[in-house]
Amino acid sequence: MVDDGPEPRGFGLPRRRYRAYRPRRRGGRVTIVIAALILVPLAVLGLGVGWFWYQLGGDGNGAEVQVRLERGWGVSQVADELADKNIVRSALAFNIYSRFNGDKSFQAGTYDLREDLGVSDAVSELKKGPRIDYVVLKVPPGLWIEQIAGRVAGLGGGRSAEAFLDGTLNNSVRSKFEPEGVSNLEGLLRPDTYKISESQDEIAVLETLADTFDEHAEKLGLQNAFVRGHGPYDIIKVASLIESEAKVDADRQLIASVIYNRLEANMPLQIDATVIYARGDPKNRKLSVNDLERKSPYNTYAQPGLPPTPISAVSDKSLLAAMAPADTDFLYYVLAGKDGHHAFSSTAEQWQRDVEAARAQGLL
Repeated sequence: MVDDGPEPRGFGLPRRRYRAYRPRRRGGRVTIVIAALILVPLAVLGLGVGWFWYQLGGDGNGAEVQVRLERGWGVSQVADELADKNIVRSALAFNIYSRFNGDKSFQAGTYDLREDLGVSDAVSELKKGPRIDYVVLKVPPGLWIEQIAGRVAGLGGGRSAEAFLDGTLNNSVRSKFEPEGVSNLEGLLRPDTYKISESQDEIAVLETLADTFDEHAEKLGLQNAFVRGHGPYDIIKVASLIESEAKVDADRQLIASVIYNRLEANMPLQIDATVIYARGDPKNRKLSVNDLERKSPYNTYAQPGLPPTPISAVSDKSLLAAMAPADTDFLYYVLAGKDGHHAFSSTAEQWQRDVEAARAQGLL
């Protein structure tokens, strides 16, 4: 038997070893990807929450800072101002926190805050309202409403006479004594001295003056007053004429009696103050013949009856005089003394003599 020898290896190559097929394990990579998709957002969220939480607090021991919030500012503008003044670290965090808590607006005015106060404490302090700083508004009796508007504008703080005047005519503020169909607050603003806060704009000031008039007029009983066929609004008109004409208190009820007597006699009132009002220049008190012929419902030389509205702010004294006129038959009066008192008469002849006496004294 022949020995064939060792098995040939095929051109000297090593014998190939065969392994059983095993599929690759991909589960580990999938787990890593899923974990990354979950953990990375969680980590980012955690960092965001940590950052936001850090923004909420502050030591509150920083330097005191005055911050002024202007009227009409939204949350974003407030946030920027606080961040600029180093009261909060992040305007974005303040914006988010305020809106989340429903604090979408803050009252205008000046606030005393501290640097590094933090978002949460800053919102709490702003919700308490601004520091109350007052300016004084003086409204003497006899002023026209346009003069009052000028004084309101003079208070500063961005207030304008135009906005105030618009409010007196557009029904944004009304008096209880303003009749239906009338949109004019002339004569329905109480003369007084007022403390006006920084946060009160023109309309808020107007509302204060009108409400104060209503309150005092009601205390005087104006709502139930009725004088010789004239109700409350007509009485206010009469009071404004008295306010414009009377220089001494003793004359108020006498002037009231002249006005009512002339109305009952269907005589024109011929009150100079109404013509001056019609002309529209409160500083010029001189009248010309052309002024007396001016076509205006306020010209009581040319038009019968009372003017369509009061012509000035009225004092309690003038209102009381209009509510309780003296019982006289006087139809005329003219200035009779340098102290401002008038001479009263029932006839044109006596009035003419009083006029001549006044001219002799240099009063006319």
